[in-house]
Amino acid sequence: MFGFKTRRRARYRQDPFPEDWRALLKLGVPYFNHLSFREQELLIEHIKVFLHEKTFEGCAGMEITDEIRVLVAAHACILILHQPNTDYYPLLQSILVYPKAFVVKQEQKGSLSFLVEESYETHAGEAWQKGVVILAWDGMLQSINHEDDGYNVAFHEFAHQLDMETGNANGLPILDDQALQHRWGPIFQQEYEVLRTEVAQGKRTVINAYGATNPAEFFAVLTECFFEIPRRLKRHHPELYDALNAYYRQDPATFLQA
Repeated sequence: MFGFKTRRRARYRQDPFPEDWRALLKLGVPYFNHLSFREQELLIEHIKVFLHEKTFEGCAGMEITDEIRVLVAAHACILILHQPNTDYYPLLQSILVYPKAFVVKQEQKGSLSFLVEESYETHAGEAWQKGVVILAWDGMLQSINHEDDGYNVAFHEFAHQLDMETGNANGLPILDDQALQHRWGPIFQQEYEVLRTEVAQGKRTVINAYGATNPAEFFAVLTECFFEIPRRLKRHHPELYDALNAYYRQDPATFLQA
């Protein structure tokens, strides 16, 4: 089965990639333009596989276009660009796209055990362990048009998918490097507690305050910082940056200005 999957993906990588799709990458994926030619071609190969293996569905009247498919796939594949033996988000089956931020019902136990309190929140994205990523297209466009603000809904949600591959969303993705396994936990736990303290004190932080919600959100927010504001992250949190550099096998601080 594994050999069949490998051969099938090799065929996908040989598929032609339309020139108008390449133009979409240049215009709609700022990170793409900073990659070397070899890395751009590798990313395109990953995108081909991703588009073959994942399904897209429009919600609330959203029409799925080539632009949506290519740009979402590109952001997902940037995270796995240099991952050895990547399995292309094996838990993920479908990407649902809304035209704008969507409303989600939240339920939690009330002060009395037999009561359930309901609330409604507006989200720009979600990642489910049951094989689904949900994105708001207006959130995607905001991410694309503001490439150095540390916010990118696609990077955030696909980071959650990587995190979930261990079976739990806990800020600990699969780490192939043994040395990284030993230092990941202490670094992330210490920095997570620092962020929680600073947020509680109302301090301004490089890492978005949402990262203090829980370890899973911390990892997802850090991924946004790493690919959007790497120099700021490296300057203020060098150990975190080095750990993410080792995990993603990329060094965006060498070519991005933020």
